[in-house]
Amino acid sequence: MKYKVLFLLATMGLMSYVTNAQRGVRIGYIDTEYILQNVPEYQEATSQLEVKVQQWKTEIEQRLNEVDTKKKQLNSESVLLTKELYEERLEDINFEEAEILDYQQKRFGPNGDLMMQKKQLIQPIQDQIFQAVQDMAKSRNYDFVFDKSADVVMLYSAERFDISDEVIRAISRTAKRTQAQNKAERRAAEDEEVVPEINEELEARQKALDEKKAEKEKAIEDRKALQQAKRDSLKSAAEARRQKILDDRAKAKAEREGSTIENDSTSVKSDAGKTPAQIAEEKRQQTLKDREARKKELEERRKKILEEREKAKKEREEQNKKSDTIPNNNN
Repeated sequence: MKYKVLFLLATMGLMSYVTNAQRGVRIGYIDTEYILQNVPEYQEATSQLEVKVQQWKTEIEQRLNEVDTKKKQLNSESVLLTKELYEERLEDINFEEAEILDYQQKRFGPNGDLMMQKKQLIQPIQDQIFQAVQDMAKSRNYDFVFDKSADVVMLYSAERFDISDEVIRAISRTAKRTQAQNKAERRAAEDEEVVPEINEELEARQKALDEKKAEKEKAIEDRKALQQAKRDSLKSAAEARRQKILDDRAKAKAEREGSTIENDSTSVKSDAGKTPAQIAEEKRQQTLKDREARKKELEERRKKILEEREKAKKEREEQNKKSDTIPNNNN
């Protein structure tokens, strides 16, 4: 940057020395940011773009909040779900979150809609500024016209050399002439997007971006179809396993009910000729036996679960020891 400024100063000094005998060097500068702030069309288009940006942000925020709600709901229901159903729902949530992030990148990424529309928004005004500066420099014999808001560092600039207001008036006059001569085009432009394409180069860039966007969307659709097929397969398998579990439970319940009916019939036969007190005492004793049997069964289950947990813990510890010893052997 320093060398660029020195080069410009040296060039200006040389030109001033060479042309000093004939006339002084005419220098002017503009402030592009100031011009953009005072062009009504640019400000109106910027406001429309801000509305769109706010809508995109609101949409993304709402979708992310929905994903967070689904995650919380899944965590609260995890104890009631099988491992397969939990993983299936978690995969759906992660896929939905990835789609939202991809949409966010599509809107606000380096090559997203926001950056493209900003470029489309500023390009026509820049072309008008450039054309106005060219015409003004030729008509008024300016030797140099700098942009104050560009990379050139202007440590000091006198206001009398600032031609930004004149550029704004030139752009306004051109816009008024265009509006007076093309009312139909003005009405059509009001129904279009924020800023239309204005030259072949922009159209070519937009076409390339559209093709790239179409390829990306096709890849996303193919990936979604593949993931959907995978989810359908997992869902079918999980449903089959769930149905098998329900059938086994129904079968076991039927067997228990049949056994209860047989016991009741046997007890009815054996109760013949006994007093009600004897029958009540036998039922109480039987209830105590059944309770002890269930307690014993539960205790055996608990012991079995504890043994399985201890076994799994030992297996994990042995696996960790093996994995810890492998790097040492390599060393």
